[in-house]
Amino acid sequence: MRSSFKSARSPDSSAGAFESERRELARRSSAGVDVTLYWHPALDELIVCVWDERHGAYFEMRPQRYLALDVYYHPYAYGDLAGVYERENRRAA
Repeated sequence: MRSSFKSARSPDSSAGAFESERRELARRSSAGVDVTLYWHPALDELIVCVWDERHGAYFEMRPQRYLALDVYYHPYAYGDLAGVYERENRRAA
């Protein structure tokens, strides 16, 4: 299974352009956790972004196509496979 995580604070200067090309396919919120499924047309890649307000954690995963909806509905089940979570307070100035 291929899954990767990307920091919310990418050192890559093209990160802004990357995010602007994303197309939102689905979004859900529950109990302080926001999950969004994006498709990046130039890369033909699916991205699942998770913001957990309760723990101040944000992470992104790029699952294989056949797993994308399952990762969207159960991101923490797949997040443990990579073992990487970035903790940050994205609302702090």
